[in-house]
Amino acid sequence: MPKPPESRSRRMKNLTVTLDEETFGKARIRAAERNMSLSRFMSELLARELRHDDAYESAYRTWRAAKPFALKGPAQRYPKREELYDRAVLRRR
Repeated sequence: MPKPPESRSRRMKNLTVTLDEETFGKARIRAAERNMSLSRFMSELLARELRHDDAYESAYRTWRAAKPFALKGPAQRYPKREELYDRAVLRRR
């Protein structure tokens, strides 16, 4: 898997991680399956997790910033359950 362009110019820091033997073994196998070092595998795993969190937070902030909008037209009642599900496709024979 090629390195993302942004990571080539970033300065790397060392980190010591303590893992139980089972987790360590599984992580080594996963890294080997991807043909990468355990260090690179852990780095990419952590970076992916943090990007996911950043994307979620960004989407949440965008949603919160949206202004309320007025519903158009007169108020209408919600349909009854029977009306919603009274379709031939949903009836059992």
